[in-house]
Order: sequence, then C-alpha cells, then structure tokens
Amino acid sequence: MFVRTENFRTFTKLYPIITTIAAIHLVLWTSVQFTDFFRDLTIGNNYLIWNGEYWRLITPIFLHVSLTHLLFNTLSLVLFGPGLERMLGRGKFILIYLLGGILANIATLLLAPVLYSHLGASGAIFALFGVYLYMVFFRPDLISNANSQIILIILGISLVMTFFTHNVNIYAHLFGFLAGTILAPFFLGKGNKTFNRSLSQIFPNIRRTTHQTSKGQSIIWVVLIALVLIGIISRFV
Repeated sequence: MFVRTENFRTFTKLYPIITTIAAIHLVLWTSVQFTDFFRDLTIGNNYLIWNGEYWRLITPIFLHVSLTHLLFNTLSLVLFGPGLERMLGRGKFILIYLLGGILANIATLLLAPVLYSHLGASGAIFALFGVYLYMVFFRPDLISNANSQIILIILGISLVMTFFTHNVNIYAHLFGFLAGTILAPFFLGKGNKTFNRSLSQIFPNIRRTTHQTSKGQSIIWVVLIALVLIGIISRFV
C-alpha cells in the first residue's frame, strides 16, 4: 500500500489529486519566496479570520514556510495518500483532505491566541492518518497487519515530533487527526464489528528475523526514517 513503484508519468495518471496538491505546494512555496504579498494574503491568521477573512481557513493548507517543511509534508502525502485516493476515489479523497485541514484550522482559530499565525498541510495530512487509524482497528479488511504496524509506528513518531518540533501548530496536528478519525466511518463505512482488530493482533511478534523482511518494507522504512530526519532538521531551519 505504501510502496511506490510507479514512474512519474504513471503516478500522475493513477493519483491525479495527490499530484495536483503536490504541484500546488511547490508553486505556492516558490511564489512566497519572491514576494511577501501572497503569503500575507493567504496565511492563517486568527485575528484576520475573526474579522471576516474566512478564506484563511483553507489557503494555509497549501502553504509552507521552508523547503524542509514543504518536503516533509509533500513526501508524507505522496507516501500515505495514494492508498486512500485509490480506495476512496478522487471526490471523497479531496473532500476528507480539505475537511480535515479546515477543521484543524477551525480548532486553531478557537484555541490558539488571537494573533496566532500558521500555515502548512499538516492538519490535512494528520486527517489522513486518522482515517488510517480507523482502518487499522475497525476496517481490517482494508489494510494488512504489516501496513497497520507501519501506520501505528509512524503515527507515534509524528505525535511525539508534534510536541518537540519547533514552530509546530499542535492544534492542527491533533484536531486534524481527530477529524480524520471521526470522519472515516462516513467515508469508509462501519464494516463488521465482529472483525475488529486488536493491538495484540497487529503486533503478534515484535521480534522479526531479517530474512522475513521484504524488500518493499525495507524501502518503506528508509523513507520513514528520511521523513523523521527532515522533520528534525526543520526544527532548526
């Protein structure tokens, strides 16, 4: 589910929504490098939102403050988004992505200081993690044990980094994740409760010999480690 074997052309055809979002990330990041006007017009700012500039609940989802910020969120989207875009379909995928990001920004509006400013796709991406968490425990027919392990581990790492990484919108991360988890059954269905998966079923044997680890899983772990390193580096940029 998380191993990308497609070339660039095939990827763009199979996952047009993710490709479009990634392209928007790049174009907007490039734009704000040359002028502050566009960033000032679109950045999330609680004071301005309270004064009627409601588009700022949406536009920050596509903005990034630095190259490492851009790379971390876009790579996370490219790694974890395709499985959901294919499973949900284009319409449902973009809907839950935007809803997760908007609800995360609304939580930021309600809980953060009035003069608080923010930008980034993290709230929307954490909403995708919330959908995966629902799948892990309540729709095991949609995700394997191996992929469930990856989701839980990367989610744990991401939540830890939320509290220890510099200049992170904690409200967006937590409430984006919560929004995705709550919205998931409406998009995926409730499934069969008798087939719910427990944590002990996901990690039946923590010790795993080297020859049991597939090449695809090794690639996934390399990418995950790279994402963590990018996140740590972004703390100092």
